[in-house]
Amino acid sequence: MNTPPIPTRHRALAVGYGLICHLSFFAGVAAMVYGLHEGLQSGFGPFRGVAAVVANSLLVLQFPLLHSLLLSKRGRPWLARMAPGALGRSLATTNFATFASLQLLVVFLLWSPSGTVWFEPEGALRYVMQGLYACSWLLVIKTMGDAGLGTQMGYLGWWAVARGRQPAYPAFPQAKSFTVCRQPIYFAFALTLWTGPRWTPDHLAVAALWTGYCVFGPVLKERRYLQRYGEAFRSYQAQVPFFPGLRPRAEERVA
Repeated sequence: MNTPPIPTRHRALAVGYGLICHLSFFAGVAAMVYGLHEGLQSGFGPFRGVAAVVANSLLVLQFPLLHSLLLSKRGRPWLARMAPGALGRSLATTNFATFASLQLLVVFLLWSPSGTVWFEPEGALRYVMQGLYACSWLLVIKTMGDAGLGTQMGYLGWWAVARGRQPAYPAFPQAKSFTVCRQPIYFAFALTLWTGPRWTPDHLAVAALWTGYCVFGPVLKERRYLQRYGEAFRSYQAQVPFFPGLRPRAEERVA
């Protein structure tokens, strides 16, 4: 069955969505890289004391909560509504990447710094810790590439529409870093949270809360994969550990 051609205006609109997506992506990632490196002391939030704790708590919690909601069955229609009706489904991955990037940007730009620095390395130790931090981000890039940059960076949707096609979504990844563990992106993301060189109360709070999300968030993701891929994903679960160092269990089930 032939699908109707995509109008030129829709292709141009998709390119616009793509431009916004990628500008947001690089701004959000840059803000996070710098913010974690500085121990979250670079934010422009105006609050102090209890008000800062409340404001910062809302900032740090909105990312995992909304991130998970938009990936859920209930939240996916919201992604589709972020683009005109005919383009909603096709630009869902683009809209998700845009929204997630803006979430990160908001956290690190609007964070109200405590002004307290517990530890900041000097001399050779500083270079070692900065090297570990850089390596953790290189691992993020590597694992995102293994998962498919088109999906992770959001260009799968808009680029397909711009070429007059419907997006072709890949199956769940099983190669490269996904042979070491099932959730390498979450694992790499967690490493970025703990390798930043400057340690402050702000840094510890974000690292602890978001590491929790890196551990428990993928459980919901694997539940969706089980519903979508069935025995194929169950077999993958039985062969590959959740995180490096953990043993896969043939009887593993996602609650």
